[in-house]
Amino acid sequence: MQFKRTEELKTGMRLARPIYNKNGVLLYERDSKLTTQGIVSIKNFGLIGIYILEPAEPAPPMTPEDIEFERFQTMNVFAIMDELKRIMETGKSGKFQIIISNIIKSYGHLEKKINFVQNLRSQDDYQYKHALNVAILCAMISNQLNLKVEDRLDVVSAALLHELYNYELVDRVCSANPNVRRFIQQADKIAEGMESGKLDTSVKIMEGGRILAAAQVFDDMTAMSLDRTPESEIAAARYLMDNKEFYSEKVVRALMDSINILSPGVCVELSTGEKALVLVENISDIFRPMVLGFTNNAIIDLGNKYTYEDVRIVDVMKTMDNRHIMDTETLRQYGFDPNGNKNVII
Repeated sequence: MQFKRTEELKTGMRLARPIYNKNGVLLYERDSKLTTQGIVSIKNFGLIGIYILEPAEPAPPMTPEDIEFERFQTMNVFAIMDELKRIMETGKSGKFQIIISNIIKSYGHLEKKINFVQNLRSQDDYQYKHALNVAILCAMISNQLNLKVEDRLDVVSAALLHELYNYELVDRVCSANPNVRRFIQQADKIAEGMESGKLDTSVKIMEGGRILAAAQVFDDMTAMSLDRTPESEIAAARYLMDNKEFYSEKVVRALMDSINILSPGVCVELSTGEKALVLVENISDIFRPMVLGFTNNAIIDLGNKYTYEDVRIVDVMKTMDNRHIMDTETLRQYGFDPNGNKNVII
C-alpha cells in the first residue's frame, strides 16, 4: 500500500479505500482501478491524495462496520464544515442539532467495540475531521458511562464546538445549555495543566470536561497527516493511563471499552523483540492479552504476570494507512474465533 498525492495518480492504479461524496454516495469502490475521469473527479473532490494498492496486493480487510464508519465520516465532515463556517460568519446555527442527533444515534448506543479508523487530514480540513472524531468518541464514552441524555447532548455539542476557540460563539449557539461552555473550558484547563505539569484544582472538573479532554488527546495522537507519523491507539491509551492526574481513569477505561485496540487477530511487537498475534483480549487489562509468538509458536499469556512480568507489548503492527495488521488465518489454525469470541476451542 502506498500513499499517492493527487498529482501523482495514474490510470490503472487500484484504490485501497472507498471514496464517497458529501452525500455519502459511493463514488469508487476499493480495489477498483482509476480511470482518467476518476482522477479528474478526485482532483475536483479536493482530496490531497489517496492510498493505492501495490500491483499484486490484495485489498485490506474491512468489515461492513468499517465501511459504514468511513461513509459516516465523509458525510459528516462536510456537514460540520458547513455548519461551523455558518456559525463563525453569522453567529447562528442551522443543522447543528441534526448533526448531534446523527452522531449519537449512530455511535452513542453501541453494544460492541468498533475499529476507530482515521482518515488522512490536511491543514484545510483538520479542524472539521478532529471535531467529528472527538464528538464520536465522546458519544461512545458517554454511552459506556451511562450518562444522562442531556449530558450526552452537551458533551457532544462541546466536542463539535471546541475548535471555535470562541466562548462567546459557543454561548450564542448553546445559550440554553451552559454546560457546553463549561466542558470546553474545563478540557482547556486540563490541556493547560498538561503543558505546565500541574492541574489547577481550584475548579472542580465535571465528567463532561474529562470526557472531552481525553477524546481530544486520543484523536490528536492517532490522527493521520502528511507532516507527522500518527501514534498507535495503544500508545495513546498508555499516555492517557500514565497521566491519571489529568485524565480520569474511569473515562479512559470507557474509551478503551468503546474501540478495538488489542483484539484477536492483531499483530504486535513484544518487548523481547518478538512478533506475536493476539489470540484473546484481556478484559481486565487490555495491555496484557494472550498472544501467539511467531518465533516458536508458543502461547504467551501476558495476563500471567508471575511468568511474564517483564514482557509487554511495545506496539501494534500497522499498515501504511494506520490500520491494524490482521492475521485471522492463524487464529483459525489455532482454534480461535477470528470474530473475537473469547472461547478457546483447542
